[in-house]
Parts: sequence; C-alpha cells; structure tokens
Amino acid sequence: MTSAFGELLRACEELPHRTALQDEHRIWRFADLLAHAHGAASALAAQGLGPGDRLVVLAKPSLDLVAAMLGAYLRGVVWVPVNPSAPAPEVEHILQDCRPALLLCDATTRATLPAAIGCAIAALDGVGGLPSLQSHGEVPVTPSPVADDETALLIYTSGTTGRSKGVRHSHETVVRGIGALTRAWEWTGDDVLSLMLPLFHVHGLCIGVHGALLHGMKILLRDRFDPAAVLADFETRGATVFMGVPTMYTRLLRHLESAPDAAKRLAGARLFTCGSAALAAADLHRFEALTGHRILERYGMSETLITVSNPYRGDRRAGSIGLPIPGVETRVLDDEGAEVEGETPGELAVRAEAMMLGYWNNPEATVASFDPQGWFRTGDIVTRDEDGYLRIVGRRSVDIIKSGGFKVGAREVEDVLRSHPELADIAVFGTPDAEWGERVTAAVVLRPSAPKRSSTELVAELRAFAAAMLSDYKTPRRVVVLDALPRNALGKVQKAELKRQFGGEP
Repeated sequence: MTSAFGELLRACEELPHRTALQDEHRIWRFADLLAHAHGAASALAAQGLGPGDRLVVLAKPSLDLVAAMLGAYLRGVVWVPVNPSAPAPEVEHILQDCRPALLLCDATTRATLPAAIGCAIAALDGVGGLPSLQSHGEVPVTPSPVADDETALLIYTSGTTGRSKGVRHSHETVVRGIGALTRAWEWTGDDVLSLMLPLFHVHGLCIGVHGALLHGMKILLRDRFDPAAVLADFETRGATVFMGVPTMYTRLLRHLESAPDAAKRLAGARLFTCGSAALAAADLHRFEALTGHRILERYGMSETLITVSNPYRGDRRAGSIGLPIPGVETRVLDDEGAEVEGETPGELAVRAEAMMLGYWNNPEATVASFDPQGWFRTGDIVTRDEDGYLRIVGRRSVDIIKSGGFKVGAREVEDVLRSHPELADIAVFGTPDAEWGERVTAAVVLRPSAPKRSSTELVAELRAFAAAMLSDYKTPRRVVVLDALPRNALGKVQKAELKRQFGGEP
C-alpha cells in the first residue's frame, strides 16, 4: 500500500517528463522538481537538520520554495511556513514557540527579520534556492520522511483567540483531506492551476500545491495576484482552474468590467473557486454574467482543512458554503452542545479523519478544541436548509474579523492600540466592505490632551503606529471617534451595538 507521502511524490516518479511548475522565467518538469527537492534535502542535512527538526520559512511563492518544502519532507524536517510580511513581534512569537533549527528566507524577507532570532539563517534566493547536490558535490541523502501519522507541516493560526497557535498536520491528514476535496472537484492531470495565493496557509499551500501534486497537475505559479496575469494564464498558458479569495474576485471583476472583451479570455476555464471568507452574492452573479462561470465556494480552517464545499456538479448556491465533502460529518449546535432543529442558527462542529493532530506544544488548547467524540467546534454560526446546504451567518465571537481572506483577532489589535499615548479607550470590530469582506474598524475615545485632527489623519497615524507590530491586514482601515464606548451594566463594551451603529450586524 502506497504511503501518504508516496502519494505526494507519485507524479514526480511516474510522470517525470510532464511539466510540474512554471513561473515567468522557468519551467520545471516533475523530474526537475524531484532533483531540486533531493538537493534541498542534502543541503538541510549539511546544515545538521534531521527528522523532527523545525524549518521556519519566510519567502514569497517560487519554484524553489516548493522544492525546498519537498526537500524538508524527504529529510523528515517539519515545514513551518510563515507570512513573509509578518512584523517582527509575530515572527518572534513563532520562533519562540516552535524553536526551529533553521530559518529559510529570500532576499526580501531577510532584511525584515528580527535582530535576534535564535537560529541559523539560510537563503532561498529564487534562482538556485538551497545549495544543490551538483554545485556542492554532496553525496545524496537517503530519504527519511516522518511517518505518515507524525507532524510534517506546522501552520500557525491568525491569532484570532489570542496568540497564534501552531496547527500540526501529517502527510496523512493533508493527503486524505485535500485528496477528498480535489477529487470532489474532479481535478485531474489534464488540469492547469493558476496559483496566485500565498503559500503560508491552507488555501494556497495545501489545496494548491499539495492538491496539484496529488493529481500530477501543472501549476502556473506567481508571487502575487494580478488580474491581467489571470487572463494571460487562461488565454496563453492553458490554465483551467483558478482559486482566489473574495478580494481577488472583486479586483478581477473591476478589471473585467473596464475591458469588455477581457471576459472572453476565460471561456476555456473549467473551475473557479473561492474561500477564506464569504463572497458577496452580487459578485458571484456579476462574475457569472460576465464569464459564464459560477464560482464554487467552500469552507475550511487550518485545524480542519476544507470540510464543506458547494458541489462541482450540482447547485452552487450564492451565499452558501455548501455541503460536507466526502469523509466529513457536520453538526449545528446550540450553546449547550445539543443539535438544533430546522434552520435555527447554531455553531458548526465538524468531525473527519483529516483533522489536525493537535496544536504544537499546547495539549490544553488541543483538548479544549475537541469534545470526547472528536467533534471540533469551529466558532462559526451557521444555518442548515432542508437540502443540507450550510450558510455562515456570523461568528460566535464578535472579536473575530474576516478581512481579505484573513481572520483578525480584535483583541490583538486592541492590545497594540492601547499603548498609543493619545487613546483613552478602544474597541475593534468588523464592518462590511464590498472588497475586503469586513474592514477592521476601531472606535476610539481620545484623551483630553489629544490634538485635534481629521479622521483621515487619525487613521493614517494609527495605521503607522500599528504597522510596526501588526501585519498590514490587521491594522484599522476605519477609525471613529466617540465620547465614550457603549457598555453594559457590568462594564463590558457592547460591540454588537457598535457594529449596528456603524454598518454591521452583530
């Protein structure tokens, strides 16, 4: 029986001459990818890394990044991808939490690293990547991947409930979960994926890279999203599949509407998918009217991978995340953990074989996330219609904001802004935004000594203040100044009232 890791390498071994990866300058066959992966494994061995060691990676998407990941897998090293634009405090937390043996970065991210990182640094230069076997005359290293049921991938959450936690996945959980999803989407080796997502979370890394490897698909890899590049991929490079987040589709729609003939270039597409945040129904309908393609929405999270999806063949319902994929069970629960009836809103709980192994070095949080029967409480409030389709209606906590495909923890933003000398009080929440899904909004009470300024000036100042400690997507896009924050009789800030007052529902 082929191992899960063997499934990831199947195309490299059985289809060596098929194109695996292509960027703007290079084309790699699966044989080239495997050779570079072995070179990376040898280089990691030369650095002293072995099975179970953690490799933290801060780098933009590139062919070399994919090869380095497979090289880490071959060596049994745990791959820890991190947002390359994350500010120093976030990187420092991850480094302290997982204690890596090595940090891998490209030229851009190296300049932004914390002053003291506590581990060695290796360069991923975007040309040759880690030192190759040929250039260094190394003896090939015998592959020693971790067992299929042990940690191979460590993905850090967005920190929506405090400090970010490392989610542990094995080759088995990824191959089972992503394999089930992509089979449901009918991916095959004849597909070509236009991939413009970052490679530090489930969407781009697990579905995109791992899913394509499982099916022997060609990936057209770019390090950033560009609407014109999407059209070029489909018109001249043979793309059949595109995955994006709502913000990408908003920008793509804007581009299509400014160039009436552009939509014709997408005629040969087979599938467009959207995830990481809810897609506005109006955008789904506009895209279908322009291109003839109905975007397929799905749902998942780092801990569970992708568990719910609209069908590839069947009714893709606007505003719905769809139905459980094969191998996944779902329940809709009330506050006491009992299943609700009919279309009553409740918290979505999921159970599947492809769930995370647990949180890194945090058994208490792991135990708290699952009930004794293995159900994971997602924190998302949903309704289920008579046909079984699920629809997200909100979060169990108003302190979680979904913006541009990312989850933002309001408490983390508030903790940073509270240190601003001119703010007496602060509440952070999400308000609806056509492009971002939700905007990070801050309601502030200024100290009497604070100078007078316009809202524009205040937003700019607070964003600059927060930028040194928070990722860009976490910094406030909107600031409202109040005389006092609304509070209940116990003194708790009423964020639901703030959301209603400034354009959002609780």
